[in-house]
Amino acid sequence: MNPRIARTIIYGLLIGGTFVAVFPLLWMFSVSFMQPGEASSLPPPLWPAHASWHNYEVLFLRAGVGRYLFNSFAISTAITLLSLAFNLMAGYAFAKLRFAGRERLFQTLLGMLVIPAQVAMLPLFLMLKYLGLVNSYAAVIVPAMATAFGIFLVRQYARGIPDELLEAARIDGASEWRIFGRIVLPLLKPIMVTLAIFTFLTAWNDFMWPLIALTGQEHYTLPLGLASLAREHAQDSELMMAGSVVTVIPVLVLFLAMQRYYIEGLLLGSVKG
Repeated sequence: MNPRIARTIIYGLLIGGTFVAVFPLLWMFSVSFMQPGEASSLPPPLWPAHASWHNYEVLFLRAGVGRYLFNSFAISTAITLLSLAFNLMAGYAFAKLRFAGRERLFQTLLGMLVIPAQVAMLPLFLMLKYLGLVNSYAAVIVPAMATAFGIFLVRQYARGIPDELLEAARIDGASEWRIFGRIVLPLLKPIMVTLAIFTFLTAWNDFMWPLIALTGQEHYTLPLGLASLAREHAQDSELMMAGSVVTVIPVLVLFLAMQRYYIEGLLLGSVKG
């Protein structure tokens, strides 16, 4: 086949696939500016006849989405910062520090990766109930402070740090905390960015665990708040689309802004293993 024709076909398939993936998001954004009931007509319109901010005003002024948005930002940010701290320290320890039972403990950690998260939800809920943390931000934050995947990802990347560099710092009298803060953390920057994005996106989109752990609407995250609104406004597609836009835009902007670092960290982590 002619290389030019083959290239044209490949580009055509890529453009077509991109359009199929992006079109629902663009239509969601368009519907969010339509008047109530406009999107229910047949055939559905592609853009609003008279664009309006009405749906967003209803969300923030009447439905209390601003509170849900704040809760999501607060919980996702706290989970990201705490998870970074614990996962980085644990991953570095498994990669470069020698202690009794290290390999067996890491093998147990790897075994946790194949266990569905849903299996642990009931005992975890009972534990949090015993501690009095149910229906609080801590009920969502504490279980996510460290993850087997995060520790594994950092460990695989940290194994690429030269042992000679760490030994030289120890010979110069640097403490382990100083080595970790001054030498290791700067070298872990790519995987830190990757892990931060992955953790934030996971916490932001999580629905199942907050639904179990949060019983009061004042603590609802954005996905829970929108699900609650959907029950009250089942026929109001335009309002629900506006809520979906509010949910998607922050994480979409974050991912697009940090996409290069995210992919770089994943690729480097897989190579250095």
